[in-house]
Amino acid sequence: MQVVVVTGLSGSGKSTAIRVLEDRGFYCIDNLPVTLIPRFLELSENNQEHIGRVALGIDLRERIFLHEYPTVLEGLRQKGHQIKILYFEASADVLVRRFSETRRPHPAAGDGGVLQGIRTEEEQLAELRASADLVMDTSAYSVHELREALLQHIERYPHSQRPLLITVESFGYKYGVPIDADIMLDVRFLPNPFFVDALRHKTGTERAVVEFVLGQEETALFLSQTSALLKSTLPLYAREGKSYLTLAIGCTGGQHRSVVIAEELGRQLQAWDYTVRIQHRDRQRERVSG
Repeated sequence: MQVVVVTGLSGSGKSTAIRVLEDRGFYCIDNLPVTLIPRFLELSENNQEHIGRVALGIDLRERIFLHEYPTVLEGLRQKGHQIKILYFEASADVLVRRFSETRRPHPAAGDGGVLQGIRTEEEQLAELRASADLVMDTSAYSVHELREALLQHIERYPHSQRPLLITVESFGYKYGVPIDADIMLDVRFLPNPFFVDALRHKTGTERAVVEFVLGQEETALFLSQTSALLKSTLPLYAREGKSYLTLAIGCTGGQHRSVVIAEELGRQLQAWDYTVRIQHRDRQRERVSG
């Protein structure tokens, strides 16, 4: 299994890192006792869905078991697990400001205040820092910049990227556009099966309508150019960290043309190994227009 240990100073961005890893397909657990990690990984391996990538948040809250982590992690490496340790830190003045802004108590402050807590934490995590695969100083990073920097590092991990889940949705413009659409395409320029008596009361999932729409010269050109657009841009959405994307295809009533095109593009995306969900918002509405 691929195991990423997220650790470091309180207020340095560990929670942001955990969220980024979760978005990239890692199963994330924060503050799991170190001695329970081997048992957790064993259960994960035996899970029917096979959890192959895990991110674990470990920090000073685990002070009771913290001294045991070198032995535990070495044992995991000997079993063949890929272990990466990411250590986050920031300058003392930045951490003091962050705690002041959030008004949260420092976990190691005790009676000495935030600054003393930072010094205590640095001392107790020094050995963990020395063994880290990556030490990231977040003093100058905004949340967005930290996310981007971390994504660049994670992309180097094998199989670290969660496949982009694409929803292809047909709809009718007369009923309003989908509010969650990332990409919206209008196919009302295609010949309308609604004006063919034999097709008016059918939908875009029925063979006669499919053959009518796909048989048009305009359709072939549209599908060719749209496929080229999607093939070049979808990897860029994934690279930017997007996990979900909705491609909305609209015609007048959402029952004929948009349904056929959504099904056809959905099959194309599946052929490119994307995870695809096809849905037709307005297909079952009263047939008033195509």
